[in-house]
Amino acid sequence: MKKTSKELGYNKANYVPLTPISFLHRTADIYGEREAIIYGDKRYNWKQCRERCIRIASSLVKSGIGLGDTVAVLAFNTPEMFESHFAVPMTGAVLNTINTRLDADTVAYILEFGNAKALIVDRELFPLAEKALAQIELKPVLILIDDETAEVKPSVDQDVMDYEELVNSGDPDFSCPQLEDEWQTLALNFTSGTTGRPKGVVYHHRGAYLMSMGTVAGWELPRHPRYLYCVPMFHCNGWCHAWTMTLMAGTIVCMRSFSPKLMFELLECHQITHFGGAPVVLNMLANAPEGEQKRFDRSIKVITAGAPPPAKVLESMKKFGFEVMHVYGLTETYGHIQQSSLQEEWLNESQTRQAELLARQGVRFPMMESVRVIDPQTKESVPVDGETVGEIVMRGNTVMKGYLNNDKATAEVFEDGWFHSGDLAVVQSDGYIQIKDRAKDIIISGGENISSVEVENVLYRHHAVGEAAVVAMPDDTWGEVPCAFIELKPGETAEAEQIIEFCTEHIARFKRPKKVIFGPLPKTATGKIQKHELRQRII
Repeated sequence: MKKTSKELGYNKANYVPLTPISFLHRTADIYGEREAIIYGDKRYNWKQCRERCIRIASSLVKSGIGLGDTVAVLAFNTPEMFESHFAVPMTGAVLNTINTRLDADTVAYILEFGNAKALIVDRELFPLAEKALAQIELKPVLILIDDETAEVKPSVDQDVMDYEELVNSGDPDFSCPQLEDEWQTLALNFTSGTTGRPKGVVYHHRGAYLMSMGTVAGWELPRHPRYLYCVPMFHCNGWCHAWTMTLMAGTIVCMRSFSPKLMFELLECHQITHFGGAPVVLNMLANAPEGEQKRFDRSIKVITAGAPPPAKVLESMKKFGFEVMHVYGLTETYGHIQQSSLQEEWLNESQTRQAELLARQGVRFPMMESVRVIDPQTKESVPVDGETVGEIVMRGNTVMKGYLNNDKATAEVFEDGWFHSGDLAVVQSDGYIQIKDRAKDIIISGGENISSVEVENVLYRHHAVGEAAVVAMPDDTWGEVPCAFIELKPGETAEAEQIIEFCTEHIARFKRPKKVIFGPLPKTATGKIQKHELRQRII
């Protein structure tokens, strides 16, 4: 009898577990002599990059690191941080990149909760690591990145291993353990923890592989892109771009710290073709001093994510030659899973209208199976009317395994077989999703829902406004009303009354801010404005 398709199984010939590690081997085999990493005066080709990763993996194994162990990394966007994305999983261990802007208490919590067996730390960040380590009982093995270009070089009086010594002493012929299960944990990333302790988000090899493939298709990446890495690699593993750019045999220019001046210089010097950045980064470029700005006569492809970008900011990118694609995602989804995919007919619209269309969160990436906006009560999809607000839910191969050691939170976000984002959105008539707010950021004033994002978009249209954030302020009459926090552009002035009057001209009166507070806005390392801090300022 003939076997049916259901009776045919997989074997070594027709099934290999998916892992982004394979990208490095393929690229090194085919494009080994091509430039892989640029960092100051450092240059590594892909063959050298692979050898360094294998050597580090070998040394980690000699140090006792193995399957399922956690290796934490507290570092900037340097070659060592990039290499960790391959060297650590080559051992079977789990990569845990830590936000460099966190306080010592939170770093200690992450190290302890994640059960870090080793910590790779940049020398500049060693004082932070030292304070964190003093709070935990089981100390990880310390590996020091001694970056000669760092401006700050604090003394280190603890017993540490030197990263470059581990590279030099490692075995270039080391045979990495074979991946048996693509569901094996690849990385551990922690949420921002704005409402309590951060949650540990668990990634698997399959998800990172497919995220990279999806990014290639969704961003229409060419072979050998020249990519400026200004997105922090600790954030969703740098949106998984370390693996994606390796897949495409790109050249990666590492950016240790951000400034608009430096970024423009690197874009020009290294003929960058692609980069990613939060809307706040784009806004900083747009508002940089004229003498620091540069115009490019070529198109530079940009991904922006992390917050809904004001249409005004997107519009301002045209003058630099930046072709911006807005994407949407979460830590729990390996980064971006929605994109505002450009339609040809939009090109007939005005620049302002194009920017408004591109500011939406859009449609799903190729690797995401389904994204819906649902009524939280009925669980049914909301009407495609651009008005009815619901919650964004999704399912696909780039949704996390779950939260580490938190079954309750995992069960809550996976209710009914969907991942519940907590983001509120509408669906426009063309099927494109547009975020209205985080559930916690919606302002309910006198029974009316006010989108803080909508008010912020109006504020950004004011000529003097550099950055803006809107949060709820308690009100005896209406329950709560909008309060605007504004950071003015350099050299600009404005009065609160002027700002409020401007809003009155562009949105319904009940939506306008009732109070305006001027001053610098607190941000996370990924450029997100910390609205929880602003709420505390009101209190």
